[in-house]
Amino acid sequence: MAQLYFRYSTMNAGKSIEVIKVAHNYEERGKNVLVMTSSVDDRYGTGKVTSRIGVSRDAEIVEDDTNILELFLKKHKEKPIDCVLVDECQFLKRHHVEELSEIVDSCDVPVLCYGLKNDFRNELFEGSYALLVYSDKIEEIKTICWCGKKATMVARIVDDKLVKSGEQIQVGGNEMYISLCRKHYNDGRLGE
Repeated sequence: MAQLYFRYSTMNAGKSIEVIKVAHNYEERGKNVLVMTSSVDDRYGTGKVTSRIGVSRDAEIVEDDTNILELFLKKHKEKPIDCVLVDECQFLKRHHVEELSEIVDSCDVPVLCYGLKNDFRNELFEGSYALLVYSDKIEEIKTICWCGKKATMVARIVDDKLVKSGEQIQVGGNEMYISLCRKHYNDGRLGE
Protein backbone atom coordinates (compact mmCIF):
# COMPACT_ATOMS: atom_id res chain seq x y z
CA MET A 1 0.00 0.00 0.00
CA ALA A 2 1.40 3.37 -1.06
CA GLN A 3 2.02 6.12 1.49
CA LEU A 4 2.73 9.85 1.62
CA TYR A 5 6.13 10.53 3.19
CA PHE A 6 7.46 13.81 4.56
CA ARG A 7 11.23 13.65 5.03
CA TYR A 8 12.44 16.89 6.57
CA SER A 9 15.62 18.44 7.87
CA THR A 10 17.51 21.68 8.19
CA MET A 11 19.82 22.99 5.46
CA ASN A 12 22.77 20.88 4.27
CA ALA A 13 21.40 17.51 5.39
CA GLY A 14 21.36 15.90 1.94
CA LYS A 15 17.67 16.14 1.06
CA SER A 16 18.23 16.87 -2.63
CA ILE A 17 20.81 14.12 -3.01
CA GLU A 18 18.27 11.75 -1.42
CA VAL A 19 15.72 12.69 -4.09
CA ILE A 20 18.29 12.03 -6.81
CA LYS A 21 19.37 8.75 -5.18
CA VAL A 22 15.83 7.41 -4.76
CA ALA A 23 14.99 8.34 -8.37
CA HIS A 24 18.13 6.53 -9.56
CA ASN A 25 17.26 3.43 -7.52
CA TYR A 26 13.77 3.24 -9.05
CA GLU A 27 15.03 3.85 -12.58
CA GLU A 28 17.83 1.32 -12.21
CA ARG A 29 15.12 -1.27 -11.66
CA GLY A 30 13.18 -0.21 -14.75
CA LYS A 31 10.62 1.86 -12.84
CA ASN A 32 9.33 5.30 -13.80
CA VAL A 33 9.51 8.26 -11.44
CA LEU A 34 8.00 11.70 -11.55
CA VAL A 35 10.41 14.18 -9.96
CA MET A 36 9.10 17.64 -9.08
CA THR A 37 10.49 20.76 -7.48
CA SER A 38 9.14 24.17 -6.59
CA SER A 39 9.64 27.10 -8.94
CA VAL A 40 10.58 29.19 -5.89
CA ASP A 41 14.09 27.76 -5.57
CA ASP A 42 15.81 28.74 -8.80
CA ARG A 43 19.41 28.95 -7.52
CA TYR A 44 20.56 26.30 -10.00
CA GLY A 45 17.94 27.03 -12.68
CA THR A 46 14.26 26.19 -12.74
CA GLY A 47 13.23 22.59 -13.14
CA LYS A 48 16.40 21.22 -11.53
CA VAL A 49 16.98 19.21 -8.38
CA THR A 50 20.57 20.03 -7.49
CA SER A 51 22.61 18.88 -4.53
CA ARG A 52 25.39 20.99 -3.08
CA ILE A 53 27.79 18.16 -3.89
CA GLY A 54 27.24 18.92 -7.59
CA VAL A 55 24.79 16.22 -8.72
CA SER A 56 21.56 17.30 -10.43
CA ARG A 57 18.66 16.07 -12.52
CA ASP A 58 15.73 17.59 -14.35
CA ALA A 59 12.37 17.90 -12.62
CA GLU A 60 8.86 19.09 -13.36
CA ILE A 61 8.29 22.62 -12.08
CA VAL A 62 5.55 23.21 -9.51
CA GLU A 63 4.10 26.72 -9.57
CA ASP A 64 1.60 28.01 -6.99
CA ASP A 65 -1.28 27.27 -9.35
CA THR A 66 -0.02 23.90 -10.63
CA ASN A 67 -2.49 21.05 -10.21
CA ILE A 68 -0.14 18.22 -9.29
CA LEU A 69 -2.84 15.57 -9.62
CA GLU A 70 -3.58 16.62 -13.21
CA LEU A 71 0.15 16.73 -14.02
CA PHE A 72 0.59 13.25 -12.55
CA LEU A 73 -2.41 11.79 -14.41
CA LYS A 74 -1.13 13.19 -17.72
CA LYS A 75 2.36 11.73 -17.18
CA HIS A 76 0.93 8.48 -15.81
CA LYS A 77 -1.15 8.04 -18.97
CA GLU A 78 1.98 8.46 -21.14
CA LYS A 79 3.89 5.87 -19.09
CA PRO A 80 2.90 4.42 -15.70
CA ILE A 81 4.54 6.28 -12.81
CA ASP A 82 5.81 4.08 -9.98
CA CYS A 83 6.88 6.81 -7.56
CA VAL A 84 6.53 10.58 -7.13
CA LEU A 85 9.43 12.53 -5.62
CA VAL A 86 9.18 16.17 -4.54
CA ASP A 87 12.15 18.38 -3.60
CA GLU A 88 11.78 21.71 -1.77
CA CYS A 89 8.32 20.63 -0.58
CA GLN A 90 8.18 23.38 2.05
CA PHE A 91 7.25 25.73 -0.80
CA LEU A 92 4.14 23.73 -1.76
CA LYS A 93 0.67 25.07 -1.13
CA ARG A 94 -1.93 23.14 0.85
CA HIS A 95 -3.79 22.19 -2.33
CA HIS A 96 -0.58 20.62 -3.68
CA VAL A 97 -0.31 18.38 -0.61
CA GLU A 98 -3.98 17.43 -0.92
CA GLU A 99 -3.35 16.52 -4.58
CA LEU A 100 -0.33 14.42 -3.60
CA SER A 101 -2.52 12.67 -1.02
CA GLU A 102 -5.01 11.87 -3.77
CA ILE A 103 -2.24 10.30 -5.88
CA VAL A 104 -1.41 8.00 -2.96
CA ASP A 105 -5.02 7.19 -2.08
CA SER A 106 -6.57 6.83 -5.55
CA CYS A 107 -3.63 5.66 -7.67
CA ASP A 108 -1.74 3.66 -5.03
CA VAL A 109 1.56 5.37 -5.96
CA PRO A 110 4.02 6.32 -3.19
CA VAL A 111 4.89 10.01 -2.82
CA LEU A 112 8.10 11.07 -1.06
CA CYS A 113 8.47 14.75 -0.18
CA TYR A 114 11.74 16.32 0.96
CA GLY A 115 12.15 19.76 2.47
CA LEU A 116 12.52 22.03 5.44
CA LYS A 117 10.06 21.85 8.32
CA ASN A 118 10.59 25.29 9.85
CA ASP A 119 11.92 28.58 8.56
CA PHE A 120 14.57 30.91 10.02
CA ARG A 121 11.93 32.47 12.32
CA ASN A 122 11.19 28.95 13.59
CA GLU A 123 7.73 28.94 12.00
CA LEU A 124 6.29 26.25 9.75
CA PHE A 125 6.13 26.72 5.99
CA GLU A 126 2.67 26.22 4.45
CA GLY A 127 3.76 23.07 2.63
CA SER A 128 5.45 21.65 5.70
CA TYR A 129 2.39 22.31 7.84
CA ALA A 130 0.14 20.53 5.35
CA LEU A 131 2.56 17.60 5.09
CA LEU A 132 2.65 17.26 8.88
CA VAL A 133 -1.16 17.01 8.75
CA TYR A 134 -1.57 14.70 5.73
CA SER A 135 1.54 12.47 5.70
CA ASP A 136 1.41 8.79 6.57
CA LYS A 137 5.10 8.77 7.56
CA ILE A 138 7.14 11.68 8.91
CA GLU A 139 10.90 11.13 9.03
CA GLU A 140 13.74 13.39 10.10
CA ILE A 141 17.00 13.50 8.15
CA LYS A 142 19.59 14.52 10.69
CA THR A 143 22.47 16.94 10.36
CA ILE A 144 24.66 18.71 12.90
CA CYS A 145 25.36 22.16 14.27
CA TRP A 146 28.90 23.54 14.33
CA CYS A 147 29.13 22.31 17.95
CA GLY A 148 28.38 18.70 16.98
CA LYS A 149 24.85 18.54 18.43
CA LYS A 150 21.86 17.76 16.23
CA ALA A 151 20.81 20.80 14.20
CA THR A 152 17.09 21.51 14.37
CA MET A 153 16.97 25.19 13.40
CA VAL A 154 17.68 27.11 10.22
CA ALA A 155 19.28 30.48 10.88
CA ARG A 156 19.36 33.35 8.39
CA ILE A 157 22.58 35.31 8.39
CA VAL A 158 22.77 38.98 7.39
CA ASP A 159 26.07 40.88 7.77
CA ASP A 160 27.50 37.96 9.79
CA LYS A 161 24.65 38.18 12.32
CA LEU A 162 21.69 35.87 12.96
CA VAL A 163 18.37 37.54 12.15
CA LYS A 164 14.93 36.34 13.24
CA SER A 165 12.66 38.69 11.32
CA GLY A 166 11.94 39.37 7.68
CA GLU A 167 10.18 37.77 4.73
CA GLN A 168 9.68 34.04 5.23
CA ILE A 169 10.94 33.06 1.79
CA GLN A 170 14.27 34.38 0.62
CA VAL A 171 16.13 31.83 -1.46
CA GLY A 172 19.77 31.34 -0.63
CA GLY A 173 22.45 28.84 0.26
CA ASN A 174 25.40 28.65 2.60
CA GLU A 175 26.05 32.38 2.19
CA MET A 176 22.69 33.15 3.82
CA TYR A 177 21.65 30.18 5.97
CA ILE A 178 23.24 27.90 8.56
CA SER A 179 21.89 24.91 10.46
CA LEU A 180 22.13 25.25 14.24
CA CYS A 181 21.11 23.37 17.37
CA ARG A 182 18.38 25.04 19.44
CA LYS A 183 20.91 26.40 21.98
CA HIS A 184 23.00 28.21 19.38
CA TYR A 185 19.95 29.38 17.45
CA ASN A 186 18.63 30.95 20.67
CA ASP A 187 21.92 32.53 21.75
CA GLY A 188 22.91 33.56 18.21
CA ARG A 189 26.37 31.95 18.20
CA LEU A 190 27.33 31.03 14.63
CA GLY A 191 30.59 29.23 15.46
CA GLU A 192 33.43 28.90 17.90
